[in-house]
Amino acid sequence: MKRELDFEKKNFAGALEIVRTLVEKGHEAFFVGGCVRDALLGVACDEIDIATSATPEQVQQAFAKTVAVGESFGVVLVIKGDMKFEVATFRRESKYGDGRHPESVDYTKNPEEDVRRRDFTINGMLYDPVSGELYDYVEGLADLERGLVRTIGDPETRFGEDRLRMMRAVRFTSCLGFELAGAALSAIRDAASGISVVSGERIREELIKILTRRNPGDGLRLLSSCGLLEHFLPEVECMHGVQQPPQFHPEGDVFQHTCLVMDMLYSNTDGCYSEELAVAALLHDVGKPPTYSESDRIRFNGHDRVGARMSEDICRRLRFSKKQIKRISELILEHLKFKDVFNMRESTLKKFLSLPYFEEHMQMHLADCMASHGKTDAYDFIREKMEEYGREEIKPIPLLGGQDLIDLGYSPGPVFSEMLGQVEELQLENRLSSKEEAIEFVLKNYTDKRN
Repeated sequence: MKRELDFEKKNFAGALEIVRTLVEKGHEAFFVGGCVRDALLGVACDEIDIATSATPEQVQQAFAKTVAVGESFGVVLVIKGDMKFEVATFRRESKYGDGRHPESVDYTKNPEEDVRRRDFTINGMLYDPVSGELYDYVEGLADLERGLVRTIGDPETRFGEDRLRMMRAVRFTSCLGFELAGAALSAIRDAASGISVVSGERIREELIKILTRRNPGDGLRLLSSCGLLEHFLPEVECMHGVQQPPQFHPEGDVFQHTCLVMDMLYSNTDGCYSEELAVAALLHDVGKPPTYSESDRIRFNGHDRVGARMSEDICRRLRFSKKQIKRISELILEHLKFKDVFNMRESTLKKFLSLPYFEEHMQMHLADCMASHGKTDAYDFIREKMEEYGREEIKPIPLLGGQDLIDLGYSPGPVFSEMLGQVEELQLENRLSSKEEAIEFVLKNYTDKRN
């Protein structure tokens, strides 16, 4: 069938040239997968993948700059200027013995055979950008129009081939606002424990996509309801049923609150936030279940500290980098301090505002408030203070450093931290404003510490 589809102009020119070149050399070539799906939905797509009857060797011979990125699977990267395009040879696959990789791959000249081994019907359409012809062997267009995520062929077989497809089904369902076909949902529930054979890195990448795209709260709910979440994030699954004080959390239990926080974060930022912030928002209350107590009311004493430690273990399991783990942990550790900002000393408040990635602390706090009691007074207060202080006053250039103390006759040691900390605090409170005043303060108050 003929379809006129719009693609991102910069990508389209290079991709079209690749298709034309392959066709001129006697091969078939099509746009395939997510880029076709998104073009049919009218959604921008920054990547265009190409499927072809040409073998990897023929693809490499046809273009000046190529990289064989998945040679055993027939995948070649074709480079056009500053753009890179994945070109894959039509293939059929044998059984997946390990639930991750096919045992063997055979090339084929038949595009329908290539489509039949793919995951979901909405990702199985081919588009010829030269003729404008859309090839749909699996009723992908019909599923797209009715908003349905359905596997190509038997769902048990598709999910058995690659267990990560279960999470991909959740991602497409939530971020597109679609429905997951009943047979696929049942198959995932039956096979959910199999997600444990997938590496932490692959789970992490798919989880990040769910958390940073449209409807992340729905994605989290579906991960839970189809039985996947308990197998790779049991600490989040056990938030279900953990009640919270209704005067602060009228929205419900900790799991419901977390889902709402994810949605609020997406809404407040138009989907523009880091993966570290996404994971911190997901885990900000992960310390509540183990710290739950009831006395005069429901309390979660120390859940910020407990949650920060738990997040480190979780993130190591999901193979985040050390730098990312530190950033995520600190976002969780500091998230309760916002309730104290009205009573902080000026120096304490300025130190708080100078935390690394403080804008992310603010974004998470705002989402946290809007997903619970709805009060944003602390957020508004801090915005006013940041405007009042200005960046230089929040984090001024230190009046003294370690070398200055050595020059004054002090020996390096633990006392340096104390002296420099005192000077910094007085500077932040505007009680010291010059190096001379700082030296006078140190000499007066630490005379007995000099050599």
